Amino acid sequence: MSEALLNQLATQMAGEFDNRQQSLADPTWFLHLRLWQRPLPSALLGEGYSFFIEQISVASGKPPYRQRILHLTSRDSHLWGQYYALPDPIAYSGAATQPDRLTSLTREDLIALPTCGVAIEYRPASQTFSARLPGDSLCSFTANGITAYVRLKFDLGPESPVPNSPLVLYLEDRGVDPDTGKPTWGPLMGPFQLVKQSAFALPG
Repeated sequence: MSEALLNQLATQMAGEFDNRQQSLADPTWFLHLRLWQRPLPSALLGEGYSFFIEQISVASGKPPYRQRILHLTSRDSHLWGQYYALPDPIAYSGAATQPDRLTSLTREDLIALPTCGVAIEYRPASQTFSARLPGDSLCSFTANGITAYVRLKFDLGPESPVPNSPLVLYLEDRGVDPDTGKPTWGPLMGPFQLVKQSAFALPG
């Protein structure tokens, strides 16, 4: 059963997402974001499914940012998502829409982030996958000599119980000050609501 859920989760995650309607309805609090979750070759990390993820602020005119790798697996009948960093993420800017640039990635190119793993629960009543860090922990990583702390959180499922309802990724990653617990970046008024616009095929 967990393998079937893992495949379902990976299938739903693979694609391009956009929160245009949310940003038009409440532009004060929500930037117009576009996010890509591009499947990577199975050989990269072996079992499960891996994704190259990046996003862009549509109106800013700036290049994509927050390049990262997410590896989905099934552990002891539970779903798990493990994040990895890239040593030079800017070198891969825009690669989500140019997947040929990702074919040369190897396991040695990835930076392990041991505190950045999320337990993923499937909720049948709402047909939603919910990802959370264990307990009240924070994901931490160092970039340019600065250690950042992030609370990772997402939900993925249909917008409503109606058949063929659009898939929505509710993304609520937030930077956190570890001393005060206060957010330093990210959505302050609830999650970004990114509607799936197109699907990417999983590796065969």
